Amino acid sequence: MMQDPIGIPACFSSGEKAMDDSAAVTRSGQSVFMSAYRTKIADQCRLITVTWCKNLLLHGLSVSIQGPEGDSHYTCKVELKPWYFWRKQGSKRIVVDGKPVDIFWDLKAAKFNGETEPSSEYYVAVVSDEEVVLQLGDLKKDAYRKTGCRPALIDPILVSRKEHVFGKKKFLTRVKFHEKGRFHVISIECKLKSTQKSGSINSVNGVDPEMEIRIDGHLVIHVSHLQWKFRGNETIHLNKVRIEVYWDVHDWLFSPGLRHALFIFKPTLLSSSPSSLSVSSSPPLSSSLTSTPLSSKTGSSGSVEGIQGGGSSEFCLFLYAWKVE
Repeated sequence: MMQDPIGIPACFSSGEKAMDDSAAVTRSGQSVFMSAYRTKIADQCRLITVTWCKNLLLHGLSVSIQGPEGDSHYTCKVELKPWYFWRKQGSKRIVVDGKPVDIFWDLKAAKFNGETEPSSEYYVAVVSDEEVVLQLGDLKKDAYRKTGCRPALIDPILVSRKEHVFGKKKFLTRVKFHEKGRFHVISIECKLKSTQKSGSINSVNGVDPEMEIRIDGHLVIHVSHLQWKFRGNETIHLNKVRIEVYWDVHDWLFSPGLRHALFIFKPTLLSSSPSSLSVSSSPPLSSSLTSTPLSSKTGSSGSVEGIQGGGSSEFCLFLYAWKVE
């Protein structure tokens, strides 16, 4: 199974200690959306990780700030249980390397539309040195008025997004491939095509699994004989963005129980490219890329802070698709 370079914490557990992400997701059946931003906090360039979690019992928000050692974090957690109405608006101060950092949120009227992450009518703001270093949501004026602070001179950079989603055959997500672009809908579907009449040598038990990946309804990748091509990658073009797509669906096909496939979408902003969707084949994944994709771009530490440079071209989407029978 391909491994991504960024660990994702469980939003909440029975105690304060975070559980292993895969174990927590499997046990709770919770959807998890995590976004990591790089910006300046307490005189250092750090990661702010914003995690939204949802299961049958609670809806949660967690804001985590990277500590001085890289692997330590300062965390603010908000549980959005129905009987905790007062927690849907508030603020919390944490101390990062001796400096105060304030986190403000207003989720009273947030519209989730059945999703884990809100789509409108909310804000989450992080303040350091009297500057709003990160502001999420569409209520920008309310956020700046509540914090009483100005926007930071340095815009935060979204370096990764990580999602755990559940489904039977089809998995959907929405994503921006660069900061000034619009949202695109990614659809991944695994199908079983009957081969009993054709007698295909590629079939298993009379069925031949195949996979389709669509963006905004357009078919961009079709993988037939999936049992032989359960790991791979291709390059697609979307307007001025080239996107490397990696997949590993081994556990969907060959492991019993609730298992996930991993999809990685790595966009690169181009100066010029086709004006419409297109697809081209890429060289097969090497053994090193299969075990640690994008390792050459994430540094020897294997963590998101190892990514060099900035801008949307360094963004990665990690999609964990949990197949429910």
